[in-house]
Amino acid sequence: MSQAENVVIAQSGGPTPVINASLRGVVDACRDYPDVFGTVYAGYHGIEGVLKEELLDLSAQPAEEIALLSATPAAGVIGTCRYKLKAHQEKEFERVIEVFKAHNVGYFFYNGGNDSMDTAHKVARLAADRDLELVAVGVPKTIDNDVGDAEFKLIDHTPGYGSVARYWALTVQNANQENAGSCPSDPVLVMQAMGRKIGFIPAAARLADPERQMPLLIAMKESGLSLPDLADAVNGMLGARGRCILVISEGFPVGDLGTPKDAFGHIEFSAGKMTVERVVVSYLNEVGLATRGAARGNMPGTDQRHNMIYASTVDLEEAYRVGQKAVQIAAKEGPGYMSTILRTPTLVYSVRYDKVPLELVANSERSFPEAWIDDSRLDVTDEFLDYARPLIGDSWPSIPLVDGRQRFARLRPIFAETKLPRFALEVG
Repeated sequence: MSQAENVVIAQSGGPTPVINASLRGVVDACRDYPDVFGTVYAGYHGIEGVLKEELLDLSAQPAEEIALLSATPAAGVIGTCRYKLKAHQEKEFERVIEVFKAHNVGYFFYNGGNDSMDTAHKVARLAADRDLELVAVGVPKTIDNDVGDAEFKLIDHTPGYGSVARYWALTVQNANQENAGSCPSDPVLVMQAMGRKIGFIPAAARLADPERQMPLLIAMKESGLSLPDLADAVNGMLGARGRCILVISEGFPVGDLGTPKDAFGHIEFSAGKMTVERVVVSYLNEVGLATRGAARGNMPGTDQRHNMIYASTVDLEEAYRVGQKAVQIAAKEGPGYMSTILRTPTLVYSVRYDKVPLELVANSERSFPEAWIDDSRLDVTDEFLDYARPLIGDSWPSIPLVDGRQRFARLRPIFAETKLPRFALEVG
């Protein structure tokens, strides 16, 4: 490209406490290449904003508000969406290209998980077919840590996971204090963690108790156990310790919950009338506990993916750096890549930032390593702890307060002038 081209960055899927740190990394890095990148726009509410030509001007925002992005959780600043561009939606793909051409967009950054990488890959290929010089680069994001491969060679971990892992480490610590005090009447506490298909989030509960002193059981989807197996394990813990904390994955198989699905086809466990936590609590109380009292439930919701107080400082730094790396890739390497985080083989934790082809991570979905599941099927091994412990950091995040309340970024509603006819999104 002979002159500066404009930029669009968009976000997709569930947010994280550090998603805006990556956004800030992209914006800051684009300013470092004034001869390469022009105006930086955000697709307001992800690819939906691109389709509707709702482009928020990030270059026109005050520098202090951009800096505050790293202390601002979730996706309330530029929005996200669960609108997946499917192969048959030729009209939608053509619309994206039309919007990019109309606004002189030569660079597209998509921050999201495996489905988002697929969208970025498809948009890049279509742009090439339509003779549009578009550099599309993916920025990884997901609390589930399911993007990549089983060998962790494409990406070691995704930004967002370290913070949700820290959330569970600290939440279980506090829950243990409550359970220890109330166990004469409430000896069993069942806590449901996010993680539809993979156990990285519930596994992080063990970070609360690496020495295994708590009466803690962890049931992941990969545990391969039944409800009777869970009841036996809980009663076994009650017999040995007098109380039990069971952290269970929202994807643990307990039968049909009648739960709805999002536009990506993913089950939304927290949106249905019945949850895994409620089923397990009811089952334990029906079959009976090995001590007096009852099982109680606690189902943290979306707070585990938007609570800034629990954000990992390591996660915040890495999310920012991986956003910067995406811009460096776009400026120097060209299209078709996702920026990535790879762990270096050193005794002290460190990472390097690199790139991987989008086609390798598009719709990728790794599984929780079988070798990291304890023989009991209700715990994780020390190898997992070695992997996850550095990700949660050692300090509290720095979050500005004004009048006792958190001060988040406040972006001005400055949008690019629309140049195209209105566009109706496909419903269903």
